Amino acid sequence: MSRTAFPSPDLARNARPYLYGGEEAAIASALRTGQYNHGPITDEFEQRIAAFLGVPDVVAVASGTAALHVGLLAAGVGPGHEVIVPSFTFCATVQAIIATGARPRFVEVNPGTGCVEAAQILAALTPDTRAVMPVLYGGRAVDLTSARPALDEQGVTVVEDAAQAFGSWQGQHRVGTTGVVTCFSFGPIKNLTCGLGGAIVPRTPLEADTCRRLRGLGIVEPATRRAETTTYTVGGFGMRAQMSPLNAAVGLVQLDHFTETETRRRALWRGYATALDGIVGVDLVDPDVDRTVPPMCAVRVLDGRRDRVFHELRNRGIGVGVHYSPNHTQPAFAAWHRPLPVTERLGREIMTLPFHQHLTPTDAEHAANELRRVLVGGGW
Repeated sequence: MSRTAFPSPDLARNARPYLYGGEEAAIASALRTGQYNHGPITDEFEQRIAAFLGVPDVVAVASGTAALHVGLLAAGVGPGHEVIVPSFTFCATVQAIIATGARPRFVEVNPGTGCVEAAQILAALTPDTRAVMPVLYGGRAVDLTSARPALDEQGVTVVEDAAQAFGSWQGQHRVGTTGVVTCFSFGPIKNLTCGLGGAIVPRTPLEADTCRRLRGLGIVEPATRRAETTTYTVGGFGMRAQMSPLNAAVGLVQLDHFTETETRRRALWRGYATALDGIVGVDLVDPDVDRTVPPMCAVRVLDGRRDRVFHELRNRGIGVGVHYSPNHTQPAFAAWHRPLPVTERLGREIMTLPFHQHLTPTDAEHAANELRRVLVGGGW
């Protein structure tokens, strides 16, 4: 990648897709097949992702939100149920819960990691709890081993929102291989992009079949066989949520380069960690980078200074962002509001620094230095 004059204009972007060069040809090849809804390319993508993870099956869908929705439905979540979920996540997580007819029960997170912990989930269990949805913030795995006996006893399913965690590890296992329903996102700025897309790792062949019916309008027969029959069977509720072969083609190219992706993302995060060391008033959110393919670099700006620092950095061409605003404070979810002081404080402090593969550790150093200058010279 050619470099422009320092500082890089790429620092003005908080996140940005990174393509390796073969994606355009892959899309053109997919277009020539004439199969744009589902086809062998999508099947190949599912098989390659399953092989990468070391799992029997993967079900590809149209988006990460669709993966959460389908995964919850396949786990039996519906009206009258509660789903325990951290408020500190993107609103898509909560929208997927509401789409099933269930209601969210918001819980706190550890402010140092942005992730929910087992004790917080156990304290929130009610007789109506049907699922818990840990969010793997910053790509960091969430270990609920200590909570599993209580969850299993009550028949509660773990449905992981692993939108940011493709490629990350939990212990000796990849996220997606730890025996829970795992939902990935392959959106534009994720560790692996399909342009838009998602995937579910089911626990059983029956659950995989259920996910496939749900993503395909409830039709029982596979799409590849329907053209050969005079009728088809709609076995129940479903939606149009298949991954297009055009998106799958992009994902296949990205998967070929994933080793480079994780190497560069870890190097960029470590560059930030080094450059931020010693800056007073800023705490780095820990993604456990040795076990994580980091999708971002999040910091907490302390002492009520986040908003002023945010705007000053953007004025200086540093594309900072906020990930995320707590959901229990959102008007759309007001019916499920409960006091969550840790999350509310985190929502006031969190800020994400520019993070994408167009950047280098040198860019990270420049962004950190600008943050230092703002904090020192801001007239606090």
